[in-house]
Amino acid sequence: MSSRDQILGRVRRALADVRDGEAKDAHDTAVPRDYLREHGDRTTEQTVDLLAENLADYRALVHRCAGEELPELLMRLLAARGARTVLVPPGLPSAWLAAADATRVHDRAASTPRELDEVHSVVTGCAVAVAETGTIVLDGGPDQGRRRITLVPDHHICVVRVPDQVVSSVPQALERLDPARPLTWISGPSATSDIELDRVEGVHGPRTLEVVLVSGV
Repeated sequence: MSSRDQILGRVRRALADVRDGEAKDAHDTAVPRDYLREHGDRTTEQTVDLLAENLADYRALVHRCAGEELPELLMRLLAARGARTVLVPPGLPSAWLAAADATRVHDRAASTPRELDEVHSVVTGCAVAVAETGTIVLDGGPDQGRRRITLVPDHHICVVRVPDQVVSSVPQALERLDPARPLTWISGPSATSDIELDRVEGVHGPRTLEVVLVSGV
């Protein structure tokens, strides 16, 4: 008997006492969604503060600035990393990197993993940021580019427009997102731990995540 036959046999035995039509009725029943949409009553400023706090708790480096300060801040962050090349999504506002000295590398379908690995930094926007979980969501939009450009380079700077792109909870974020798009959910830099709980960062994505909360953009 194959593994497939064994599994199907177990399913049949589990459904042996289910009356005709009962399973179909259960499948068609709508799932209740009366859970809380957010936890607590916060002002917009408090929601942004919570996002910053949770991002930092996940070991992301959090910066805040006004819109006119963004180009200089990005220049300083790239310079501090010694980044000589920066990967740029096609729809990233050109003014954001106007002050940076790093050589621009464009997001191309033909780029190989080795070429992406040689890029020092990547700068993107985001689709939405979730305060309660400290999560940044990318959906492959013009200012975010292909998913792989935020997974291969070792240093990712993500710009979040405050307060427009900040929501309190995951349910609120899902309402803004298109499930047909390639969604990447990021809670801090890539990290994993072995059986002895030794934390290693950079295994499945960037070793360093910097988030810029920018207002007035």
